[in-house]
Amino acid sequence: MSSAPALDFATAAVNQALTKEERIGLFTQMVRIRRFEQAALKAYNAGKMGGFLHLYIGQEAVAVGTISLQGPDDHYITAYRDHGHALSVGMGMNECMAEMFGKQTGCSKGKGGSMHFFAPDKGFWGGHGIVAGQTPLGLGLAYGLKYLGKTGCCFCYLGDGAVNQGAFHESLNLSGLFEIPVVFVIENNGYSMGTSQERSSAYAGCLAQRADAYGIAWDVIDGSDLYEVRAKSHIAMERAKKESKPTLLEIDTYRYYGHSVADANAKKYRKPEEIEHYKQNHDPITLFRRRLIAEGVLTDDSADAINAAAAEEAAAAAKFADESPAPTIADISTDVYWESDHNTPASRIGWHFFND
Repeated sequence: MSSAPALDFATAAVNQALTKEERIGLFTQMVRIRRFEQAALKAYNAGKMGGFLHLYIGQEAVAVGTISLQGPDDHYITAYRDHGHALSVGMGMNECMAEMFGKQTGCSKGKGGSMHFFAPDKGFWGGHGIVAGQTPLGLGLAYGLKYLGKTGCCFCYLGDGAVNQGAFHESLNLSGLFEIPVVFVIENNGYSMGTSQERSSAYAGCLAQRADAYGIAWDVIDGSDLYEVRAKSHIAMERAKKESKPTLLEIDTYRYYGHSVADANAKKYRKPEEIEHYKQNHDPITLFRRRLIAEGVLTDDSADAINAAAAEEAAAAAKFADESPAPTIADISTDVYWESDHNTPASRIGWHFFND
């Protein structure tokens, strides 16, 4: 990284335009994600959830910062660590928590779990469990915008471990070749599951430099600085919307817990001192709280009140999820094929179910 003086991205036009209420809203969103994740972890450890749970704690500024720029024709798609993005687009804690509990009231009716939150009405096309599997889908969403003549873009998020997958490189190639308005975001938390970036990826200066091979613009962002995330992401969005050109952003961030809650070695391949260093010096919520207090936007008391309200909301969501009904046996045949659920002509052509 360069040793040049740090820039104050609060002075960027896109940040200067924020009202006091909007700044508080950004802080509130990050706190809500943090408290939601903590409540989910508590429920998981209590045996209320099955499957995997990939926590977003420590990475909140990435989702909140990028999605806070959303326009009417902007879309978002991500990998399996999707809770922060879901809440940032406006999905409710109840529907998200209930999904992880496997309940009918979940956003995917209890059939997707932690990795499969969806809200197409809010421009959010999910969580995907296949590593890099979302990258060609994000490319397709962005291509659709260009094909339809809409002024929008698609943010497609992936982890640093996904940069070595063939589907991602194919997506980069096509986005550069056909000038597709897509912004690929590498949420680089330093570890591909339990393998450090240094041991998993060949690179010179940074992972984003790989975009040079495809003639694509790229940048590296400090993921602990919400203002920097917004300022640099806005540049990429403008490039997509005004020039129909892609961008690859590498946002440096960190996860405080393991790859998933099932990652029993999270404190073995990372020294406790490393985790504590990031908590003390790079926590996006703590840093933004200090910034807003310095700006005279927040006080310690108002920040504490926001935190308490978010914790209460998350606890209520866990209670809602716990008390919601489970799917029935009959539900196993619904929400599989859209045509069958809606009795379209296509549902009467071909085989949709295999019977004995």
